[in-house]
Amino acid sequence: MTATAAPAASAYRAIDGVHWCLRIGAAACFIGHGAFGVITKSAWLPYFAVTGISPDLAFALMPVIGTIDIVLGLTVLLSPRPIVLLYMSVWALWTALLRPLAGETVFEAMERAGNYGVPLAMLLLVGLPRNWRSWRGWFRVSEGAAVNAATLVRVLQWTTAMLLFAHGALAAITQKPLFAVHYAALGLPAAIAPAIGYVEMAVGLSVLVFPIPALLIAIAVWKAATEALFPIAGAPMWEFVERAGSYAAPLALALLVASRSPVGTQREVCGRR
Repeated sequence: MTATAAPAASAYRAIDGVHWCLRIGAAACFIGHGAFGVITKSAWLPYFAVTGISPDLAFALMPVIGTIDIVLGLTVLLSPRPIVLLYMSVWALWTALLRPLAGETVFEAMERAGNYGVPLAMLLLVGLPRNWRSWRGWFRVSEGAAVNAATLVRVLQWTTAMLLFAHGALAAITQKPLFAVHYAALGLPAAIAPAIGYVEMAVGLSVLVFPIPALLIAIAVWKAATEALFPIAGAPMWEFVERAGSYAAPLALALLVASRSPVGTQREVCGRR
């Protein structure tokens, strides 16, 4: 292997990792969200009410919506298609915006940036199709429009920064009671939540300026650990699965930044999927 071939191979493997990180993250998010729809979740009723849907109709629609989400998640995992990724990005953004529309703080929508940012990043990674046939078909190098690597990095930066900053704001500014419950499961006092929240806010902002791989990996581990408090505190495991985008975004960004690879390498990887 030549001196130039070795870095290229390393970059190729890194982008391959980015591809699968985003792919699995998007799939797990929708599968977890869909599971709650199938088993029905009363906490969703206010969001249905935003569009004038009654509780009875909402409970009837939840399994249908949940099944669609699960099918979409499995589709991305097994055979990712651009039209599906576009739908996932728009749908996840809409469901996140329903929270402030229902009277909750805007931080709730920002904290779910991984839900819509990850499928969007996946779509950018593989390249935007040039025509309708490309939207329907498999990804191929020749069919997608060129993607600027810097754009993909920026999308993942904002996704990671938003989800971490907002998570911290919910603890530090709005002092969401859920955090007290989670920390209590570890035997920690509720008073620790705001302090941790401010640290998360500061780190989230730092991602926009210093997207250092080591920091991003630490964020991914931290997010996985904090979201694992859901099942530890007695919530269904689907809460952890549904938030896969929060772990995938910083990890994918870490791999992407570390690779420093050209767009061409990214497109070769995607074209083989």
